[in-house]
Amino acid sequence: MLLLLLLLLTCTTLYFFHDRNVRSKASYKLPPGPSPLPIIGNLHQLGKNPHHFSAILAKIHGPIMTLKLGQLTTIVISSAEMAKIVLQNYDQFLSNRTVPEAVRVHNHHVHSIAFMPITPLWRFLRKICNNQLFANKTIGATQDLRRKKVQELLGKIHQSSQIGEAVDIGKQLSRQQ
Repeated sequence: MLLLLLLLLTCTTLYFFHDRNVRSKASYKLPPGPSPLPIIGNLHQLGKNPHHFSAILAKIHGPIMTLKLGQLTTIVISSAEMAKIVLQNYDQFLSNRTVPEAVRVHNHHVHSIAFMPITPLWRFLRKICNNQLFANKTIGATQDLRRKKVQELLGKIHQSSQIGEAVDIGKQLSRQQ
């Protein structure tokens, strides 16, 4: 019994020492958040509906908070206003991110603006996208064409549904071009 009590006391002491150590070293510049467990962090709290959990946490800790998902420290932004501020002020820091291995396999991370690191080439491509591809005049000019193509697709889906045939949306979309 004494051995069990000593083991429990040792584990409790290590837990609190580790928790205090983690807070004092890693989180002094991080936003507030719930206290994580040593190995799993806050994963046990997410449950089946993580969005409900983050809404509850937003009421407690504010619109920006820190969560530990395993060993990964995650910053959660739970309001549109805060997201706008963060994306406007810190977009350079958020642009460089880890690239999934599935993207690296065929060197898509080298040629795709979505996964490219911030370089002069990336800035140039982003400028072209903003000024040419996603400009209001360009999007507005193709509105009739896009509406026509959507109507054609809906017509084909309607025809297929009348005869009880399955529709391969991917195949239909590739034909729409």
